[in-house]
Amino acid sequence: MTSIVVADDWPQWMGPTRDGVLRETGLVDQIPADGLKVNWRVPIQGGYSGPAVANGRVFVTDYEKTGGDSFNNPGKRAELNGKERVLCFDAATGKEIWKHEYDCKYSISYPAGPRCTPTVDGDHVYTLGSEGDLICLVAATGEVVWQRNFKTELKAPVPIWGHCAHPLVYGNKLICMVGGEGQTVVAFDKKTGKEIWKALSATDAGYCPPCIVKAGGVDQLLIWHPKSLNSLNPNDGSQYWEEPLAPQYGMSITRPQRDGDSLYVSGIGSKSMMLRLAADKPAVEEVWVGEQKNSVYCGNSTPVIVDGVIYGCDCQVGFMVAVDTKNGDRLWQSWEPTTKGTRRASHGTTFITKADNQFFLFSEKGDLIIADIDAKKYSERGRFHVLEPTGECFGRDVLWSHPAYAAKQLFARNDKELVSVSLDAADY
Repeated sequence: MTSIVVADDWPQWMGPTRDGVLRETGLVDQIPADGLKVNWRVPIQGGYSGPAVANGRVFVTDYEKTGGDSFNNPGKRAELNGKERVLCFDAATGKEIWKHEYDCKYSISYPAGPRCTPTVDGDHVYTLGSEGDLICLVAATGEVVWQRNFKTELKAPVPIWGHCAHPLVYGNKLICMVGGEGQTVVAFDKKTGKEIWKALSATDAGYCPPCIVKAGGVDQLLIWHPKSLNSLNPNDGSQYWEEPLAPQYGMSITRPQRDGDSLYVSGIGSKSMMLRLAADKPAVEEVWVGEQKNSVYCGNSTPVIVDGVIYGCDCQVGFMVAVDTKNGDRLWQSWEPTTKGTRRASHGTTFITKADNQFFLFSEKGDLIIADIDAKKYSERGRFHVLEPTGECFGRDVLWSHPAYAAKQLFARNDKELVSVSLDAADY
């Protein structure tokens, strides 16, 4: 089982249980006319990794470039020299508590910095860098407990867009997407870094983080690599079932999302499917498969499912879409929460978080949006510009980093700074 955390922590990607649901109460329910209160801003360097928040500390990773030519080309790797850094700040003040850094040469596309959000588990924090540096540190001090490198030790190929799959803690294991023959996914001992088991073979590991669902009477570890969606026994890596699903360009990215006995997964190239989880054993059956003009084909941001509706961002067209889980029909679509435009924008992105009777959306424009969303409509309760979009995609400025929500604050980053914004209704 995963570790228990307090309700107002956000210790890993997409929250305590990786479901994109914010369970705090007493939060602001609309954007005031004069905006939201900014608690603090601190300078950091480049990266796509989101912050994690636990026990009054904020953890984030970045890349300090010292040489090489940075450019964004989806088909070409940039060669850079620099350091990857793990930074820890006081959540209340923004004061730096500690920093750990190490030399790291980059040979990846879109080389701004690390992709993986830190994973905090008890007294330790785990980070995975773009080139496969897996590190366990003491959360309070930054002391290195153990470290592994996928490329040098396990001879794993580095995906063209770097290692992106956020490590998952399960019991005494740290489960990671590694890559290579027989080791697409590897379970490490979270205390020592020793390998416990390896499983599956795929040319690349892809970019989708591992996740756990409890169904058919057992915990199932879901692994989506560029060829198929797989269910494994998380204790030993043995396989329960496999469903072929091959997105374009090896871009298995978004976490499979569960709604009751339904399981949805989607990616670029009009690749999606809805499965039904069996109640009596670890197995699935196909419910429907996406077609070109239905479903939603997600890329940078994982969709959420609420009350039988999938809400996600279509990576090919760029709008946000609401989809009926029963048949894949599109209910509405809008560019407002992604690019605030009116026409196609490849990989248009907003990061979606459900909170009580509202949604918090963090757009690629750097805006925090409070919205009402249901099967019939999308409407805004206001938006606040938090950060400048410092990245680039197909000629437009973008911000592609998932925020964290903890202690009634929003924590967000771009390639220049980390910011804390109050979401406490008492401040307004």
